Amino acid sequence: MVTVHEVARVAGVSAATVSRYLNGTAKVSEDKRKAIESVIGQLNYKPNVLAQNLKTGSSRTIGLLTQSLISGYFADAMAGIDDALQGTGYAPLIVSGHWHADEEAERIELLIARRVDGLVILSGNLTDEQILDLSRRVPIVAFGRTLHGERAYGFRLDNYRGACEAVEHLVQHGHRDIAFIAGPADHLDAQARLAGYRDTLARHSIEERAALVLDGDFLESSGQAAVEQLLASGQRFTALFAANDLMAYGARLAMYRRGIRVPEDVSVIGFDDLHSSMYTTPPLTTVRQPLFDVGQSLGRAILNMIAQEPLAAEVPELSLVVRESVRRLD
Repeated sequence: MVTVHEVARVAGVSAATVSRYLNGTAKVSEDKRKAIESVIGQLNYKPNVLAQNLKTGSSRTIGLLTQSLISGYFADAMAGIDDALQGTGYAPLIVSGHWHADEEAERIELLIARRVDGLVILSGNLTDEQILDLSRRVPIVAFGRTLHGERAYGFRLDNYRGACEAVEHLVQHGHRDIAFIAGPADHLDAQARLAGYRDTLARHSIEERAALVLDGDFLESSGQAAVEQLLASGQRFTALFAANDLMAYGARLAMYRRGIRVPEDVSVIGFDDLHSSMYTTPPLTTVRQPLFDVGQSLGRAILNMIAQEPLAAEVPELSLVVRESVRRLD
């Protein structure tokens, strides 16, 4: 097995210089850096990462707490984080909290016990106070909340504006009887989308009808159940805005089973722009959350925080993606 000393001998530098280069503990001149990198490539040298970590006190890992390992929503964000970590020497260590605050706290403790250098939290039910308290032990970047602590930073997308654009699109297409499937009542993004729906109706002097606002939980089954409830009530509606794409899929299924055509009979808009939304029948008009870009911003932010560099996180903007699930009323 190739050793540090052999790399140093061939590169014409000291073993200490090679170690400094590998550990990043001190600057190495450009000539020496190039010589070391060339020899590492020639000899196919593989550093003993565990030994390096013990010396530096760094695991070169970023803990990543998601809420689902199979959701396309979280998968896009995780892919963006992974992209931001490429070439940095850091690797993600992923766990799921399953939307349970106690489980989220337990998983974070496991990550901290494994000496992650930083932590990225994708949504969840931990309070801001809990996250700020945890940040005393490890730097944290969080998505879905606004945080500005010494070792904690978080940002949210403008869900309110995104919902306003969705409802505005329906109104501009002549719709006034607009149903809404809400997300969980205690979820900040869901609250913002509901407020956007209500305020846009009010701006156009459209009276909100309580019977057209249905409860959902961001899962397909709740979208299906909401539409079944709506149809059973006999309420008139020409358009439906679902607070996320998954509930829009469930709503579409319920309509299909009742012979209701989209968009000929009812127009439908979702929220998220999951990859599959462009392949639904018809392709779904939806509010795009640029989740890959969000992940990249989160990844860059945690690296800056670990390096104690100024944060330069860019908050991506939402946009309405117009496809074929909305029609203009005559």
